[in-house]
Amino acid sequence: MKKKLLSMILATAMVASVLTGCGGNSGSSGSTAASADASDSASGTEESADTAADSAAETGDAAADTAAGGGKVGVAMPTKDLQRWNQDGSNMQAELEAAGYEVDLQYAANDIATQVSQIENMINSGCQLLVIASIDGDSLGTVLEQAKEKNIPVIAYDRLIMNSDAVSYYATFDNYMVGTKQGEYIRDQLDLDNAAGPFNIELVTGDPGDNNARYFFGGAMDVLQPYIDAGKLVVKSGQTDFETVATANWSTETAQSRMDAIISANYADGTKLDAVLCSNDSTALGVENSLEANYTGDWPIITGQDCDIANVKNMIAGKQSMSIFKDTRTLASKVVEMVDAIMKGGEAPVNDTETYDNGKGVVPSYLCEPVFADVNNYKELLVDSGYYSESDLQ
Repeated sequence: MKKKLLSMILATAMVASVLTGCGGNSGSSGSTAASADASDSASGTEESADTAADSAAETGDAAADTAAGGGKVGVAMPTKDLQRWNQDGSNMQAELEAAGYEVDLQYAANDIATQVSQIENMINSGCQLLVIASIDGDSLGTVLEQAKEKNIPVIAYDRLIMNSDAVSYYATFDNYMVGTKQGEYIRDQLDLDNAAGPFNIELVTGDPGDNNARYFFGGAMDVLQPYIDAGKLVVKSGQTDFETVATANWSTETAQSRMDAIISANYADGTKLDAVLCSNDSTALGVENSLEANYTGDWPIITGQDCDIANVKNMIAGKQSMSIFKDTRTLASKVVEMVDAIMKGGEAPVNDTETYDNGKGVVPSYLCEPVFADVNNYKELLVDSGYYSESDLQ
């Protein structure tokens, strides 16, 4: 009887130790629940006490493995068609693997159903945490319910996942600041505070399903709208609302087709186009292709984002004025910090707890600061830092 009682006490003590060690780890709450069940059965028979002790030992081993840097992380990227997502995915995979994690990296070819299926497979194949750059921020609610049921934390990567309470954290660059820097660049280059004007401008932003596009556009328009209202900036096409100037899938071809129509209707008679606000490099490339084919005037100021190789080459050639540089190595490193903190039972580092409401609540976020590159500083930012080699830009 004494041996039986001693076995029960030891099992209960081990289970309590595991519960204490896992407290606060959102990625281990499934194991915590299993340990609690084991504790209940330990109060019954000697056999169930032995089972609880074994279960507690196994859970303790798993917790120790996670604390040592082990575990499986699913990384869902939207597409390989844009250079920046290839860089994001490869940078994150390399850093996570260097930190000791197994990585399941998937690209979804900009197909929502494919991304949903990939995430579902990650959940079912033992991923303990998910990092997701969504194709459409509103399309993942159902599959993320599965992650929530299994207590799998979710970090929304660069694009906020909307209308889901399964999102634990958000990691991105300051998207509103991206837009303000683009707007300020146009303001400063045209000297809008001093020049007489008026100047003609056209507006091109990103995918309407990407929540970031609204932040980019909003930040830029908060700078530019007062000049439009005052008549110093004129949008000759009349296309100024977000829905009209949005570009599905951030498509170069779609931006080019729309710009073809704008030039034909408004600038074919020699009217000067002074600036084009483009929210990213793929849309900027479409605008530049259209201008080369259809526009005969002086090249306008053109903004961009991501510093894609083709666009940096255009910048050097004088066909694009600037591009926001978001060093994906910086963001990948921060996400690895966040993953490591969560997997080891802590809370991820954040610096914004007010801005990003996904419809279910404000998501704690870490915002990296963007900078802009132009012909004057691209070598320092892109080449000297090792992001590109000189030969990449030839």
